[in-house]
Amino acid sequence: MLEIKYLNKSYGDTKVLTDLSLELEENKVYGLLGRNGVGKTTLLSIIANQISKSSGEVKLYGEEVFENPKALENICMVREKGIGVEDIKVKKIFNMAKILYKDWDEDYKNFLIKEFNFNTNKKYNKLSRGNQTIVGLILGLASRSKLTIFDEPSLGLDAAHRYKFYNLLLKDIENYPRTIIISTHLIDEVTNLFEEVIILKDESVYIKDEVNNLIEKAYFLNGKEENIAPIIEGKRVIHKEEFGTSVIVGLFHRLTGEEKQRLKDNNIDISPMPLQKLFVYLTENSHVKEAL
Repeated sequence: MLEIKYLNKSYGDTKVLTDLSLELEENKVYGLLGRNGVGKTTLLSIIANQISKSSGEVKLYGEEVFENPKALENICMVREKGIGVEDIKVKKIFNMAKILYKDWDEDYKNFLIKEFNFNTNKKYNKLSRGNQTIVGLILGLASRSKLTIFDEPSLGLDAAHRYKFYNLLLKDIENYPRTIIISTHLIDEVTNLFEEVIILKDESVYIKDEVNNLIEKAYFLNGKEENIAPIIEGKRVIHKEEFGTSVIVGLFHRLTGEEKQRLKDNNIDISPMPLQKLFVYLTENSHVKEAL
């Protein structure tokens, strides 16, 4: 569906993205993760043709996105920093969206307005940050665009509204499948939404994998170091904490059933590592140990 080849983006002498290549499939939900300043919003903005690339290819259904109205009518990006039209009423923003997005669902937009108990007669720039976010969420959901991008969709929202959005999105993509990209720092809240995760690091794609594959090889091991070390020798250790005579080891390596049993026989507790912690440890600047 979406194919990116050797994408580069620089601002003056500052490189943001370097030779980034990526392919996304139809009707999947992707999580785009990365530390602040790594280029997540830049990448999403290039995909949505909101900023230009320095070089490379970005194609949707085989057609270059750049200045291509046919491709762009299938893309909706909800940005974290507003929607570009500030001093007009929200209902006018929705009327503009109805013209812009070819798959726009007016009935669903009206349903969402009621669901969020939203007053569309207010001007966008007079809304609170949370209510501005809700406008963006309604735009993204009601656009029903084949590629819908949410860049930090939880800014300013309380927990109740965040989970309302997650539930609405889950229900909607079940009835109207499409490709979703969500960039967020609240990773644990949305892990169950993601089918695949893309992690950006060092100006490019560091990891792209299914969530289940990542979780199945990410563990915390808790016990005596002398009992843990021989069993995980040569495996990738991404975190270590010492507590007296015990250690907690973060391991990023698939364990066999036999290895798990040996750990248990040596009184080592094994627990799954949450996706958010896995992301933090993988993207830390400190040296990642390959073994204890």
